[in-house]
Amino acid sequence: MDDLAARPFCYLTTTGRVSGRPHTVEIWFALRDRTVYLLSGGGDRSDWVRNLIGRPEVTVRVGRRDAPEQPGRARVVDPGSSEDELARQLVVGKYQPGYGGDLSGWRRSALPVAVDLDPGRGG
Repeated sequence: MDDLAARPFCYLTTTGRVSGRPHTVEIWFALRDRTVYLLSGGGDRSDWVRNLIGRPEVTVRVGRRDAPEQPGRARVVDPGSSEDELARQLVVGKYQPGYGGDLSGWRRSALPVAVDLDPGRGG
């Protein structure tokens, strides 16, 4: 999965907390071992975050919308934990070099989310 870590986007599919229908977002990500890290600029108000809090079983496709699905379980990272800092460092570190603006404010304020990929499927 290491070569996948360099891809520019992943596609996170959650299940709608009200509708029960799948919802997919294209999002920046970082990969460490079998955990995908994401940052939500809208915090826990983002629909995709609200969906995964209600139903943590998600799928991730890396690089392309038609890439193989990787099933996983999503969770909001514990605030102030070492994993919180790791998520921020990995995601911003991946994108800041090629981004025209300053991501430091987003790095501080965004909500880190982790998706622990199922080791028995996908990839």
